[in-house]
Amino acid sequence: MKRLIPALLSLLVFFTVSAQQKKEIMYVGTYSVRGSQGIYAFTFDRVKRTFKPLQTVPGLESPNFLAIHPNHKFLYSVNSGKADVNDSEKGSVSAYGIDPKTGRLSGLNNRSSYGDGPCHITVDKTGQFAFISNYSQGNLIVLPLFDDGLLGTPSDAKRYTGNSVNPKRQEGPHVHSTMISPDNKFLYVADLGTDKIYVYNFDETNGTLQPANTPEVNITPGAGPRHMTWHPNGKFAYVAEELTSTVGVYAVDKTSGAWTVVEDTVRSLPVTFKEQNTSADIHIDPKGKFLYMSNRGLNALSIFSISPTTGKLTFVGTQDVGGKTPRNFMMDPKGEFIFVANMDSDNIVTYRINPKTGKLTVVGKPLKVPSPVCLKMLTL
Repeated sequence: MKRLIPALLSLLVFFTVSAQQKKEIMYVGTYSVRGSQGIYAFTFDRVKRTFKPLQTVPGLESPNFLAIHPNHKFLYSVNSGKADVNDSEKGSVSAYGIDPKTGRLSGLNNRSSYGDGPCHITVDKTGQFAFISNYSQGNLIVLPLFDDGLLGTPSDAKRYTGNSVNPKRQEGPHVHSTMISPDNKFLYVADLGTDKIYVYNFDETNGTLQPANTPEVNITPGAGPRHMTWHPNGKFAYVAEELTSTVGVYAVDKTSGAWTVVEDTVRSLPVTFKEQNTSADIHIDPKGKFLYMSNRGLNALSIFSISPTTGKLTFVGTQDVGGKTPRNFMMDPKGEFIFVANMDSDNIVTYRINPKTGKLTVVGKPLKVPSPVCLKMLTL
């Protein structure tokens, strides 16, 4: 037994050091303004709560939304610039390999987004297809992803028509995001311009979409659905309604993919706030206790507690984001931190989450990045 103790201690030290040596990489998508050079990568020290520059990937025009492949080997971006000078569309999609030791990116290939104003990309659970939301064009594109990470040509495409009640923002369709169901069977498409969420049966063998039995979720006119998120239990879905700064809460039928309203247009702003505001991003902590939504104008995150049985929301309060225009924010996969990308103040602010109350406390110093608009994190 005495001989075993040193060996066991050595193993314990080995595994402890190995765990500590795991790298956490944050990738930052940006708009090409105020000197931004493209995608930025940083290593994150969880203990010190600090960031260290790793890489800048230049040459892209406004790589404004990112997605990491489920196998953690590839990263994809949607960009405002063309993939080729001869393309008629103004948007593009880029594929990158991720170095498994360093997290550095290397370019693989580029494709047209087959529409103007790409603003969102989602990868399905199998890692075989990517869904591209083209805001300006009002269409959705499905691109195959090959085993080597390369982007293929479209396996399906959907173009939308219609409008809604806001003449300035809803004069036509504006696809803003997509969300795949936890079982990979259904795709949800948020159209801010028509106040609809389109529901599709997704065939993961060939990358095609067919309207579900309940093909649409009708959103309150003028609300403007932007981003969506799942509750970890898969029973509820939540929608950030940009134009009314509200949240929609839905119960999910996992068999049919249909959504039923639980709560409609839940207010996210303090009653005393009367200025202009638009909501942007929405996330739930890994344990499903708290929901957060970013508000541009108020320049804060709105915080809600979530009923585990009904999915209903209770307003907890707001947290100033320490900057301007929080377009996107990221929930730490471990549920310890929230990182907020403040687009118009060129900074990323880190907050520690109180696991009991959901409230936030600033930690560390703001990270300076020109026009940050999307954050993704990967543990190597």
